[in-house]
Amino acid sequence: MTQKIIPFISQLAIDEQLTWLERLNELFSKPIKEVHSGIFITINVVMASSLSDSEKSHCEIVIVANPDPFVLADFPKLVWVQSLWAGVEGLIAEIPSPTFEIVRLVDPCLAKTMADAVVSWSYYLLRDMPVYISQQRSKQWEQHHVTLTNDCTIGLLGLGELGRVSADKLALNGFNILGWSQRKKSLKNIACFNGEDGLHHVVSQSDIIVVLLPLTDSTTNLLNRDLFSKMKSSASVINFARGKIVNHADLIIALNEKMLSHAVLDVFVEEPLSEKNSLWQHPCITVLPHISAPTNCETACIIVTNNIDNYFTTGNIPLSVDIKKGY
Repeated sequence: MTQKIIPFISQLAIDEQLTWLERLNELFSKPIKEVHSGIFITINVVMASSLSDSEKSHCEIVIVANPDPFVLADFPKLVWVQSLWAGVEGLIAEIPSPTFEIVRLVDPCLAKTMADAVVSWSYYLLRDMPVYISQQRSKQWEQHHVTLTNDCTIGLLGLGELGRVSADKLALNGFNILGWSQRKKSLKNIACFNGEDGLHHVVSQSDIIVVLLPLTDSTTNLLNRDLFSKMKSSASVINFARGKIVNHADLIIALNEKMLSHAVLDVFVEEPLSEKNSLWQHPCITVLPHISAPTNCETACIIVTNNIDNYFTTGNIPLSVDIKKGY
């Protein structure tokens, strides 16, 4: 029986790394039959830093979570990389022409968690929570009109797995849903739009705009002063995607000029957000510490170990990222 070593590369806190390692190795406890050699193998996940250069030269797969991309150059025979995150923009940006495949985490639990967050923070805006928080600080007792969900239109920018599941949950709560994607899509019970004209239509009709798009060249700074000018002055924005999709300088100007009402931001160009960043103090911005859809260790480990077991028993690499698209 032969042991296959899977390096783990991460810049997470050491206790978090050890938690991932422990659960991954628990799930890799049973031997499997390798398709190419016909022999039984065991799989052991270890810290990449613990391996010698000789050991690194035999590794076909690495598991990564917020890695230093340049460390991957230490593995000359790398076939594919399994990310523990759904987003892999950092890897693609740092390694634009990789010699290996990049597999992002596709976890139904992640979509459900994101949908819960989208509904929760949509209610936060619908029920004027930022207004009441401000009133409490100034000891002001004032009641405001309650808007029903069926009188609120939510524009979802991004109709991938996260967008589709979020749309279904929003619809169950009675919200009106408009969806936009870069390419034409057709989804049940959702009015779908695409292209520049479709984007302008969605944002102009929406009371809350939720961003769930991947970060690509075409979505970088997509929400800018021009797009803000097409929104209702009473509209709010929720960004649960990537920080670079929203031009924060333009957002502050738009809020100051009453071009829109409020923004809930969970993602930023640099994280953690600097204490000196003006976004913290803006009265019309809610800052969240990237908590909309954290990876669930248990479900992620099951998916990752299944992907790797399947690779060794069939030779098939899981569906990988299209480098040109960025996702």
